[in-house]
Amino acid sequence: MERIFKMMPEAEMEEAYFLDNLLKEKSDQQVKDFLIVYRSHRRDPQMTLLTALIGFLGISGIHRFLLNQIGMGILYLFTAGLCFIGTIVDLVNHRSLTLEYNQKKAHELMLMMR
Repeated sequence: MERIFKMMPEAEMEEAYFLDNLLKEKSDQQVKDFLIVYRSHRRDPQMTLLTALIGFLGISGIHRFLLNQIGMGILYLFTAGLCFIGTIVDLVNHRSLTLEYNQKKAHELMLMMR
Protein backbone atom coordinates (compact mmCIF):
# COMPACT_ATOMS: atom_id res chain seq x y z
CA MET A 1 0.00 0.00 0.00
CA GLU A 2 3.00 2.26 0.49
CA ARG A 3 3.72 2.46 -3.22
CA ILE A 4 0.15 3.60 -3.90
CA PHE A 5 0.46 6.38 -1.31
CA LYS A 6 3.84 7.42 -2.76
CA MET A 7 2.48 7.60 -6.30
CA MET A 8 -0.96 8.93 -5.38
CA PRO A 9 -0.89 10.78 -2.04
CA GLU A 10 -4.42 12.17 -2.50
CA ALA A 11 -5.94 8.69 -2.19
CA GLU A 12 -7.81 7.94 1.01
CA MET A 13 -7.06 4.79 3.02
CA GLU A 14 -9.88 2.62 1.64
CA GLU A 15 -9.16 3.65 -1.93
CA ALA A 16 -5.42 3.01 -1.54
CA TYR A 17 -6.09 -0.40 -0.01
CA PHE A 18 -8.43 -1.29 -2.88
CA LEU A 19 -5.92 -0.12 -5.51
CA ASP A 20 -3.08 -1.96 -3.79
CA ASN A 21 -5.03 -5.22 -3.94
CA LEU A 22 -6.03 -4.57 -7.54
CA LEU A 23 -2.46 -3.81 -8.64
CA LYS A 24 -0.48 -6.16 -6.40
CA GLU A 25 0.83 -8.27 -9.30
CA LYS A 26 1.82 -5.29 -11.45
CA SER A 27 5.27 -3.77 -11.76
CA ASP A 28 5.99 -0.25 -10.54
CA GLN A 29 5.92 1.07 -14.10
CA GLN A 30 2.56 -0.61 -14.80
CA VAL A 31 1.17 0.85 -11.56
CA LYS A 32 2.45 4.30 -12.51
CA ASP A 33 0.87 4.05 -15.98
CA PHE A 34 -2.42 2.86 -14.50
CA LEU A 35 -2.50 5.67 -11.92
CA ILE A 36 -1.92 8.31 -14.59
CA VAL A 37 -5.05 7.19 -16.41
CA TYR A 38 -6.99 6.47 -13.19
CA ARG A 39 -6.37 9.97 -11.83
CA SER A 40 -8.12 11.50 -14.81
CA HIS A 41 -11.22 9.34 -14.26
CA ARG A 42 -11.54 9.26 -10.47
CA ARG A 43 -13.77 11.54 -8.43
CA ASP A 44 -12.70 13.32 -5.28
CA PRO A 45 -14.94 12.83 -2.20
CA GLN A 46 -14.74 16.54 -1.39
CA MET A 47 -16.12 17.40 -4.82
CA THR A 48 -19.00 15.02 -4.23
CA LEU A 49 -19.64 16.70 -0.88
CA LEU A 50 -19.57 20.20 -2.36
CA THR A 51 -21.85 19.35 -5.25
CA ALA A 52 -24.28 17.61 -2.87
CA LEU A 53 -24.37 20.80 -0.79
CA ILE A 54 -25.48 22.67 -3.91
CA GLY A 55 -28.67 20.63 -3.59
CA PHE A 56 -29.75 22.90 -0.76
CA LEU A 57 -29.56 25.89 -3.11
CA GLY A 58 -32.21 24.42 -5.38
CA ILE A 59 -30.21 22.39 -7.90
CA SER A 60 -30.27 18.89 -6.44
CA GLY A 61 -28.61 15.86 -7.98
CA ILE A 62 -25.49 17.37 -9.51
CA HIS A 63 -23.33 15.00 -7.47
CA ARG A 64 -25.30 12.02 -8.84
CA PHE A 65 -24.64 13.17 -12.41
CA LEU A 66 -20.91 13.47 -11.61
CA LEU A 67 -20.94 9.91 -10.25
CA ASN A 68 -22.54 8.73 -13.50
CA GLN A 69 -25.85 7.92 -11.81
CA ILE A 70 -27.96 9.73 -14.40
CA GLY A 71 -31.31 8.26 -13.36
CA MET A 72 -30.86 9.23 -9.72
CA GLY A 73 -29.63 12.65 -10.80
CA ILE A 74 -32.81 13.28 -12.77
CA LEU A 75 -34.94 11.99 -9.89
CA TYR A 76 -33.15 14.29 -7.42
CA LEU A 77 -33.46 17.22 -9.82
CA PHE A 78 -37.24 16.88 -10.18
CA THR A 79 -37.97 16.03 -6.52
CA ALA A 80 -35.67 18.55 -4.83
CA GLY A 81 -33.34 15.81 -3.67
CA LEU A 82 -36.29 13.65 -2.63
CA CYS A 83 -37.50 16.53 -0.46
CA PHE A 84 -33.93 17.11 0.79
CA ILE A 85 -33.89 13.75 2.63
CA GLY A 86 -31.91 12.04 -0.15
CA THR A 87 -29.51 14.96 -0.26
CA ILE A 88 -28.90 14.74 3.49
CA VAL A 89 -28.29 10.99 3.24
CA ASP A 90 -25.85 11.58 0.38
CA LEU A 91 -24.01 14.21 2.43
CA VAL A 92 -23.44 11.61 5.11
CA ASN A 93 -22.49 8.90 2.61
CA HIS A 94 -20.48 11.00 0.14
CA ARG A 95 -17.28 9.04 0.76
CA SER A 96 -18.85 5.65 0.10
CA LEU A 97 -20.65 6.94 -3.01
CA THR A 98 -17.37 8.25 -4.38
CA LEU A 99 -15.43 5.11 -3.44
CA GLU A 100 -18.00 2.94 -5.22
CA TYR A 101 -17.68 5.07 -8.37
CA ASN A 102 -13.87 5.00 -8.21
CA GLN A 103 -13.81 1.22 -7.75
CA LYS A 104 -15.99 0.73 -10.82
CA LYS A 105 -13.72 3.01 -12.85
CA ALA A 106 -10.61 1.18 -11.64
CA HIS A 107 -12.07 -2.18 -12.72
CA GLU A 108 -13.01 -0.75 -16.12
CA LEU A 109 -9.51 0.64 -16.61
CA MET A 110 -7.93 -2.67 -15.61
CA LEU A 111 -9.98 -4.42 -18.29
CA MET A 112 -8.96 -1.82 -20.88
CA MET A 113 -5.25 -2.04 -20.02
CA ARG A 114 -4.99 -5.82 -20.41
